[in-house]
Amino acid sequence: MVTRDDAQAILEQLAGPTALLRDDQWTAIEALVVQRRQALVVQRTGWGKSAVYFIAAKLLRQRGHGATVIVSPLLALMRNQVAAAQRAGVRAATINSGNVTEWDEIHQRVNSGDLDVLLVSPERLNNPEFRDTVLPALAADAGLVVVDEAHCVSDWGHDFRPDYRRIRTLIAELGSDVPVLATTATANDRVVNDVAAQLGVGRADNVPGGGRDTLVLRGGLDRESLRLSVVQAGGGAQRMAWLAEHLDSLPGSGIVYTLTVAQAHDVAALLRERGFEVAAYTGSTETAEREQLEADLLGNRVKALIATSALGMGFDKPDLGFVVHLGAPSSPIAYYQQVGRAGRSTDSAEVVLLPGREDQDVWRYFASVAFPSEAMVRNIIRQLEPDRPLSTPALEPLVDLGRTRLEMVLKVLDVDGAVRRVKGGWLATGQPWDYDEARYRQLDEGRRREQQAMLDYQSTDECRMTFLRRQLDDPGLTHGERCGRCDNCAGARFGAAVDDGAAALVQERLMRPGVEITPRKQWPSGLGKLGVSLSGRIGDGPAPGRAIGRLTDLGWGPRLRRVIDEPDGDVPSDVVQAAVKVLAAWDWADRPTAVLALDSDTHPVLIGSLARELARVGRLTDLGVLRYAAGRRPVSAANSAYRVAALDGAWSAPDPAAIAAAGGPVLLIDDVTDTGWTLTMAARLVKEAGAPAVLPLVLAATS
Repeated sequence: MVTRDDAQAILEQLAGPTALLRDDQWTAIEALVVQRRQALVVQRTGWGKSAVYFIAAKLLRQRGHGATVIVSPLLALMRNQVAAAQRAGVRAATINSGNVTEWDEIHQRVNSGDLDVLLVSPERLNNPEFRDTVLPALAADAGLVVVDEAHCVSDWGHDFRPDYRRIRTLIAELGSDVPVLATTATANDRVVNDVAAQLGVGRADNVPGGGRDTLVLRGGLDRESLRLSVVQAGGGAQRMAWLAEHLDSLPGSGIVYTLTVAQAHDVAALLRERGFEVAAYTGSTETAEREQLEADLLGNRVKALIATSALGMGFDKPDLGFVVHLGAPSSPIAYYQQVGRAGRSTDSAEVVLLPGREDQDVWRYFASVAFPSEAMVRNIIRQLEPDRPLSTPALEPLVDLGRTRLEMVLKVLDVDGAVRRVKGGWLATGQPWDYDEARYRQLDEGRRREQQAMLDYQSTDECRMTFLRRQLDDPGLTHGERCGRCDNCAGARFGAAVDDGAAALVQERLMRPGVEITPRKQWPSGLGKLGVSLSGRIGDGPAPGRAIGRLTDLGWGPRLRRVIDEPDGDVPSDVVQAAVKVLAAWDWADRPTAVLALDSDTHPVLIGSLARELARVGRLTDLGVLRYAAGRRPVSAANSAYRVAALDGAWSAPDPAAIAAAGGPVLLIDDVTDTGWTLTMAARLVKEAGAPAVLPLVLAATS
């Protein structure tokens, strides 16, 4: 018979001799281990959800049941969980993209019964080898299945991942007596109901598929240690100057969140110049470097990590002293989840939001990569065959979608049963598929409501913690409740004023123009299918180029966005001066001798006037404009192969005599670069006309 004392003993191994098992933790453990029930646990960060499933896993193992399978969304979360499990004497391992060399050994340990807990990413569940050789044994003999951060299963969740929806299939294949635990800290009523429906767990009387008796534990979301503040410090330079001025006074070490990768690197660079021990942490940071940065923050060897949302769920530093947001996330759910990193075992932690006018531009950009149209999705299905797998790279040139969105659509179609992933690629199943336009429209409307809620949070005069708890439908919230800690309850702890001199120095740093544009090195696969005879490495493309700045920069970003968004006209003088500074700092092997503007449907005057000004200032030969060819195809595709095919033959050939007379490299001028293919294809044409080198210079890079 399993007793509460048994669970308490394991908790002490896990969290130390002073740890005390909560009543509701024991309720959940007893339901899973003794009663073999399903459970849905929605509790705030720091409540101890991981303790529940590790204790349950060990108790079930002691009673002769199989290994526990934990589906977990992030590598950082998995690393922390494996370490926590080992402290409790639980034999745990993880299979994820960061430990490929260990997969075979872990598979053998699963098959031999030498593991108590296996943590897998949701993407693993549909890896053909794992799905066909490892998962059946786990499903047949599982002691417990845990879906951690279960809000990810929901379209309404702030971190929707199509792979999470595959978990329902896994649960459906389990034996009727295998307990299932779904946990999350960040879910409002809508997300909770969606999670219950997706996973088939929930109260039997109101959740489809919830026929099994299910325990639902949902607690209050107040965080007694968090002191919430909103500081309206102004533009990007003012906010960064505010951060540099206040960082030392913030308690302990913490996290500074930015909305984009470019901002994370810019902020980290500026703070390092000011003498702070900080580092950037983003989705593009290599796995080994991420582990080291996490360890540095855990060990207080850095004052802060300047991070995107890549550092979020599951990162566990109980004494994290502060969380600052340089720009507001688009969802109160996402914001609550990120600030929940702070103050988990401290009496007080500072949480500061420094919103910016450009935040909504970033929200709009990320919203623009939503689920594509029905015609586009059905074209993907048509390209697949039932018996000959097609890989994602091979499929890409057949459809008008970029790689990231294509993979997302394929995963959704896989979950919906219209396609199936196998070794070698994707197959069509022949199953009927309906485009749920109403659902996608509803998602878009919900996204806009959440964005408005974040704007309201910034301007509200009510208790900020109460505002967030209401957004998450906290069942413990009472009318008129106030936390007594936030700036609206206890008064502002931080002034918004910034020293003018400090702001000017930051502005000068941010406004140093010049971002390198890395040239494309490889032609996209499958161009032959589109009638273009290009393949392999690109040997005749442009040299590394330069942009004045990125549209997402805190410095040049707002200025460049205004220039691009305004009606076409002559290039402003400050932009010309910035371009001249970029040219002056350019470490080219051979100085350009000529300048050539690219034709444009949207900014012909802007681009042409910049080329003429640079020709005048630099005493370069003005080659005029590389004109569009008659009958050219519009370039609207996001997919690389389609884009290259549309650009092939898009311009009339430049004059070889004029290029030869210039006698040197050509500066190629455009307004914005996104994928880099316009510059690549134009440079190829200019080099074919005799230019020894082509140096792209654009006003702005998108990222």
